[in-house]
Amino acid sequence: MRGAHRREFLAGLAALPLALGAARRARAEDAAVIDYKVDKALAELRAQSPEMRELLQKARGVLVMPEITKAGFLIGGAYGEGALRINGVTVDYYAVAAASFGLQAGVQRMSQALLFMTTAALEKFRRSEGWELGADAQVVTPEDGLQAGISTTTARHPVIEVVFGERGIMAGLSLEGAKYTRIKR
Repeated sequence: MRGAHRREFLAGLAALPLALGAARRARAEDAAVIDYKVDKALAELRAQSPEMRELLQKARGVLVMPEITKAGFLIGGAYGEGALRINGVTVDYYAVAAASFGLQAGVQRMSQALLFMTTAALEKFRRSEGWELGADAQVVTPEDGLQAGISTTTARHPVIEVVFGERGIMAGLSLEGAKYTRIKR
């Protein structure tokens, strides 16, 4: 390993505990606290646009992660907890976790909603032991303009990912590849 590359590697390796520790500080919460935060996040999301309210109504289920903490320096991590709602009722609680490598630095908090637009997508998610956000999800962000990002084409995707309420500074909002796991609360 060359000197410069070796130093970058060692700096990244040394930063790993800090990055993962900051992401995990989003401590495990009880069901009542998660439900309260999910209610607030859904209210914020509904206020974005009439199109978003319509999508939320059409969704077969909505997984809301009201606070995901993402932190890193070369090596990063993200963690958050939320609830799956079907017909407005919480049916399960989930955690999301992700690790990332590459050029990154900072700490950020954001909210995320996964809208399951088909029964098949919702059932596949619920049966999974560790569901991974992948290429079959359409990403919509407020920065792109929700009205512009939501179209009849978007509504045809089985899963729509909405990232909103970003706080902090960190490049790379995508949680593609993140694992969602059912938790007991």
